[in-house]
Amino acid sequence: MNIDEKGPRYGNTGSGRSERNGGDGDYAKTKRKRRRIPKPSGEIKKITQERPPKKEVSQEIRLNKYISNGGVCSRREADTIIEAGRVEVNGEVVKTLGFKVKRDDEVKVDGKLISPSEKIYILLNKPKDYITTTNDPLQRKTVMDLIGDVNAERVYPVGRLDRNTTGILIFTNDGEMAQGLMHPKGNVTKIYSVELSKPIEQKHFYKLQGGIKLFDGFMKPDKIAVVDKDDQRKIGVQIHSGRNRVVRRMFEALGYEVVKLDRVIYAGIDKQGLSKGKWRNLTEKEVSMLKRITRLG
Repeated sequence: MNIDEKGPRYGNTGSGRSERNGGDGDYAKTKRKRRRIPKPSGEIKKITQERPPKKEVSQEIRLNKYISNGGVCSRREADTIIEAGRVEVNGEVVKTLGFKVKRDDEVKVDGKLISPSEKIYILLNKPKDYITTTNDPLQRKTVMDLIGDVNAERVYPVGRLDRNTTGILIFTNDGEMAQGLMHPKGNVTKIYSVELSKPIEQKHFYKLQGGIKLFDGFMKPDKIAVVDKDDQRKIGVQIHSGRNRVVRRMFEALGYEVVKLDRVIYAGIDKQGLSKGKWRNLTEKEVSMLKRITRLG
């Protein structure tokens, strides 16, 4: 059989239908009866899944956090203040670490009433000859003198810079952020511009690159470079360590005196356009960046 021959057709044909419907060739018109579903009698109750009751949010916070939020100091420093018996809650001295207070409790530090306040973030370009502290018993110049015109709640410096070290210093009353920036696990990047008393020798440069042993342990900078090929005294150093005077001590261990030390970048923030002794508020972008670093945002 070729494709031009008429073969059998598959499917329903007229003759087939006529045979099933009595042979008259027409479809039998049949009506399909719809089954009616009887409506239930009585009230129809909506079935819902019962939700578990919401957990009540505790209105209590730790005393050290309350003090920190009040702009007095960091939480770690607040623990020291509490143990020293300098804190009163509703007229009673509290020395217990982990003690919790409510928002409406009356909390005093050294007799002064404190309260949680709006968060403030300030950047200062610190000059030489200023002490990084909120209060100096010897009445020396402090960094607080440089931000005395801040029309805001009390703030305090995050970390510290030596008296003769210049550059970026952050101030805030955000205790959680301050704690995160100062904590060793924070790994906050700091970049310093260093000027030495004499050109650095190549062997000492390579030694610093590989790390050097100090009295408080091994120290290796993240990066180190000679920033001026015509002046081997000028070095750039990047670290994340928060150890005291560690940049100066690295060079002193190899017989170099640090003439100038300037922190030019802290946690990705620079001081471009800000004169020494001047301050400015951090931008929203900078605050968000610090929150990401400290895992608060």
